[in-house]
Amino acid sequence: MAYDVVIIGSGPGGYVCAIKAAQLGLKTAVVEKNATFGGTCLNIGCIPSKALLHASEMFAEAGHSFDTLGVEVTPKLNLKKMMAHKDATVAANVSGVAFLFKKNKIDSFRGTGKVVAAGKVSVTGEDGKVEEIETKNIVIATGSDVAGIPGVKVDIDEKVIVSSTGSLSLAKVPGHLVVVGGGVIGLELGSVWARLGAKVTVVEFLDTILGGMDGEVSKQFQRMLSKQGFEFKLGAKVTGVAKAKKGATVTFEPLKGGAAETIEADAVLISTGRRAYSDSLGLKEAGVEVDERGRVKTDGHLRTNVQGIYAIGDVIAGPMLAHKAEDEGVAVAEIIAGQAGHVNYDVIPSVVYTSPEIASVGKTEEELKKAGIDYKAGKFPFTANGRARAMLHTDGFVKILADKASDRVLGVHIVGFGAGEMIHEAAVLMEFGGSSEDLARTCHAHPTMSEAVKEAALATFFKPIHI
Repeated sequence: MAYDVVIIGSGPGGYVCAIKAAQLGLKTAVVEKNATFGGTCLNIGCIPSKALLHASEMFAEAGHSFDTLGVEVTPKLNLKKMMAHKDATVAANVSGVAFLFKKNKIDSFRGTGKVVAAGKVSVTGEDGKVEEIETKNIVIATGSDVAGIPGVKVDIDEKVIVSSTGSLSLAKVPGHLVVVGGGVIGLELGSVWARLGAKVTVVEFLDTILGGMDGEVSKQFQRMLSKQGFEFKLGAKVTGVAKAKKGATVTFEPLKGGAAETIEADAVLISTGRRAYSDSLGLKEAGVEVDERGRVKTDGHLRTNVQGIYAIGDVIAGPMLAHKAEDEGVAVAEIIAGQAGHVNYDVIPSVVYTSPEIASVGKTEEELKKAGIDYKAGKFPFTANGRARAMLHTDGFVKILADKASDRVLGVHIVGFGAGEMIHEAAVLMEFGGSSEDLARTCHAHPTMSEAVKEAALATFFKPIHI
C-alpha cells in the first residue's frame, strides 16, 4: 500500500502533522520506535515535568503561604503518590494521541524508521524484521536527544547521575542536587526538587542563567531563585562528573581563572541542552543534507534538498519547543496537500514553568540593540496589581518593547504567576502587527493579573495608571 505521507516520529510535531494531513484527506502513516506515541514531550518531557512542577508548587504553597491565607495545614510529602499522579497524566495524554490516530484513520508502524530514498521508508521492528513502506512524501519528525557535556565523559545511570528523564523519577528527594546547566530544563527540574526539600546548586558555563532570555528578566529571576534557596556557580566550566561512595561529585573551573572546585552531591542532573536525533535515519545514504550540528537542512517551506522529503521540530534549526514543532507539522501537512502552510517564527512564545513563571515572545532588549532598532520600553510590577496581592503572587513584572517610530510591539517579557497564560494576548497582538496603544486601549477585566499587561502597554505608549 502506498501512502501520501509517512511521518517518522510521533512527538508533538509528528502526531500533529499526521492528524492535520489526515484531516486534509491524505492517506497517512506514522512510524514510532517507542511503545507509546507522543515522543519525548508527552512521555519523558513537557507533560510529566509539568505534573511534578504543579504538584511541588502545591506542596510548597501549603507549607509557606497557606497560613497567611488562613488555611492551617502541615503538609506531608508522599513522593510515591506524586509520581503516580505524574504517570497517570502521561498515560492519559499518550492514550489520547492513540485515540486521535484511530479516529483519523492513521496507520502506525512500530519500529525504527529509516529513510531509504525519496518515496521509501524502512521500519525495523524489535524482532529485527524489516518492512518497507512506499509513500509520496516523507516527514522527518524524530526530535532530539539529551546532549552531554562537551569534552567530558559522563556515565548517566539515571539514578545518581541523571538526565532530565531520570530526574523525573528519583526514588527519594536528594539532600543536595547539583544541576549542570542553567537553562530552562535545569531550572524547571531543579525547582521541583528544591520545593520538595533538596538543596540545589546550579553550575553554569555562561555568566547568566537562561542564556537567550532578556537580560533584565534573567537577572531578576536569578535573584528570585536565590531567595528560594538556589545557589549559583556561574562562569564555570565543568571538567568532571563522577560517582562517589555516596552520590557523586562535580568538578569545575572558573572561566576567569582560579582554582578548580569539587562539589559533593546526592544526585547530579545533566541539563546542558539537547541535540537533533538524526544519526540513525540513513540520511547520508539517502542524500539528505544535515548541518554541522546534525540538524536536517530545510528551506523556507520545510523541504530538504531531496524532493518529497520534509523535516520539522527539534531535528531542524530553531528553538526546540513542542509548539514550534506542532506549527511546523500543520504547515508541512498543508504544503503537501497543496495549500500555503506557513510558520511565523517571529511570534513563537517561550515559557519557563518555574515559580514564578517566565514567558516571552518576540525580541529581547539585547537583540533590538544589536540590530540597531530604536525602541521604547514599558514596565509594570505585579506588586502594584490587586489580584496579585490577593493571591500572594506579587513577584515579577511585565515588560513590553515597541518600535519607537511606529509603536508596533516587538517583544513582550513576563515574570510572574501565570505568565505562560498571559503571554498569549501579546502573541495575538504581535501576529496582527498591533501596537502598544492598541493593547493599552483594550479593556481588561478587573481584578486580573492580566491588567499588569495592559498597564505595561500604557507605560510603553504613554503612562501607567496604577503606579
